[in-house]
Amino acid sequence: MDSAGRVWGVLAGCLGVVAAMTGPTAAAELKVLSAGAVKAVVPDLAEQFRRETGHTVHLTFDTAGALRQRAMTEPADVLIITDAAIDDLARQGVVVPGTRTDVARVGIGVGVRQGAPVPDISTPDTLKQTLLSVRSLTYMDPGKGATSGIHFAGVLERLGIAAVVKDKTLLWPAGASAEAVAQGRAELCVQQMSEILSVPGVTLVGPLPPALQKVTTYSAGLAVRSAAPEASRAWLSFLARPAFKAKFAAAGLDYTE
Repeated sequence: MDSAGRVWGVLAGCLGVVAAMTGPTAAAELKVLSAGAVKAVVPDLAEQFRRETGHTVHLTFDTAGALRQRAMTEPADVLIITDAAIDDLARQGVVVPGTRTDVARVGIGVGVRQGAPVPDISTPDTLKQTLLSVRSLTYMDPGKGATSGIHFAGVLERLGIAAVVKDKTLLWPAGASAEAVAQGRAELCVQQMSEILSVPGVTLVGPLPPALQKVTTYSAGLAVRSAAPEASRAWLSFLARPAFKAKFAAAGLDYTE
């Protein structure tokens, strides 16, 4: 091979290395800010996604309200939050319009310690009587922006017992309020059902009565400032696979009225 051929060979090799490093198959590390309601399922899916694609998903969980604030200033690739929040963030230029991917629907329910008597919560009146009769209860702190906490605070007002139960209520700051029931710090918890089901030692009594229920759709969206948009879009498509519907259902994330 003459000198010109050797030069072109070296150049071709260098270009091949660059392509391998920067091409669509290069492994990416995705930062995902996610609502805690889907925590029972999404970490396992992230591991399956890593095995299938080589892309690593780093998950950070927080309340919906906190995530909305963090999304404005904190770099991320994908957000998993309520559908309304994703739409709002798209209008504000934080999420890429048209990338909203609905992944789960969850209702709010009641939980008690495993083995405890199961209370009647089938109607607004029986729920009211149950809340009045328990020694203590816990739900997510509305002041932290928790979707279920904000809604349930309104339910207590509607039932006319907010002031009556205030002194026996433990407002849970983050994570699953069912942890307080498991630890014996509260007799009853109210939160999204997926987060009650995920805590060992706590039994899901059932959903709030239809007249008091709030069903939340959780959606994912591509962040405008994503450093790995192709891998992020692949993650969005992966989350929406029909094959995973049973996994979401088992975790209480397919609520139907």
